[in-house]
Amino acid sequence: MSRAILHLDLDAFYASVEILDRPELRGKPVIVAGSERRGVVTAASYEARKFGVRSAMPAATAKRLCPQGVFLPNRFSRYKEASDEVFAIYRRFTPIVEPLSIDEAFLDVTGCERLFGSAEEAARKIKEAVRRETGLIVSAGVASNKFLAKIASDLGKPDGLVVVPPGEEQAFLDPLPVGKLWGVGKVTEGALSRMGIRTIGDLRRVPRDRMVRSFGAHGEHLHALSRGIDDRPVETQREAKSIGHEETYDRDLRDRGTMRRELLSLSDRVSERLRRHGVKGRTVTLKVKYHDFVLVTRAITLAYPTDDGGTIYRCALDLLTETEAGPRPVRLLGISVSKLTGAEELPPEGRMEQIALFGRPGTDPKPAPAAQDPGKKERLNRAVDRIREKFGPRGIVPGALPDDEDPGT
Repeated sequence: MSRAILHLDLDAFYASVEILDRPELRGKPVIVAGSERRGVVTAASYEARKFGVRSAMPAATAKRLCPQGVFLPNRFSRYKEASDEVFAIYRRFTPIVEPLSIDEAFLDVTGCERLFGSAEEAARKIKEAVRRETGLIVSAGVASNKFLAKIASDLGKPDGLVVVPPGEEQAFLDPLPVGKLWGVGKVTEGALSRMGIRTIGDLRRVPRDRMVRSFGAHGEHLHALSRGIDDRPVETQREAKSIGHEETYDRDLRDRGTMRRELLSLSDRVSERLRRHGVKGRTVTLKVKYHDFVLVTRAITLAYPTDDGGTIYRCALDLLTETEAGPRPVRLLGISVSKLTGAEELPPEGRMEQIALFGRPGTDPKPAPAAQDPGKKERLNRAVDRIREKFGPRGIVPGALPDDEDPGT
């Protein structure tokens, strides 16, 4: 039996939530960004998109393109609340829901015909329920696999419902530009164009061996997609690959003391999220974006997983010295932790986290005194988490660093 997969994507989600809460903004170019002067656009209404405003664009650029735009700050807690309402509706139709992000999901409605009708009818009913119960608009793609459903929903935006009937997959794909394929960015698209490949149908007609010779395993993957092949199931549980946090600043950071204080705050937030998700990680990555938008990352992998803010912070300090931050002004800092492991999965020796007194944690053969009682540190972290649960995130915060603190201490 052919699978019935839906891809559902809330239209201009953040901007739509803002308009929902402030109806007087309807019909106006609404731009959601961290800061009108220094932020990055996270969402733009379709009225703003007519001016060329797009997500991930610097807010200053959006302001030049659309000076009459209504710029609003992010309200992530509100967006999460709205997302939860929508996903609750999805789960009334099927328990097989795979969230891709706060505003996007795959649903497997195979075998649900007796309850909701065909996959197209189910998609229509979901769209109507979301609009009626939340006031938000969702675009839908219906197909026999995830890849085709995603393309279908993208083609139907805004407020679309595009169906790819079983047996008509190739007729649907062949005329589309090759850039619609997952994994085809500007560089790959340029290389394909030089081979005379401009549509998905062009790529399908290229021998598989030639694609493999030109692009390796990626070429084989693209060749399969061009034929509409995608056997991945809809997964209800998606493990996070990393947990992190970043900040874009209204004013460039120019001195290391300020940067160290920001890294302390970021480390604290990331460690709290790790503990909330019940995971620890071994690789700490520092992200630095300079004033000219050049982005660099530096990473260190520890001997043992950690969820401790102090450990993450000391790693970040070391990594900061490997960048040009300071001599080059910084507009963004971020910290993430990857190579995640559930705390309950750790072997006994993995729980005995070694903390270096000097240098990078896990790399110094002589453990600091704190490593002799890892349980004490974990109890302290849990106590901090409980205080924040009761009094909010500002209930307890790390102490500020002196401006003259040596980053090596």
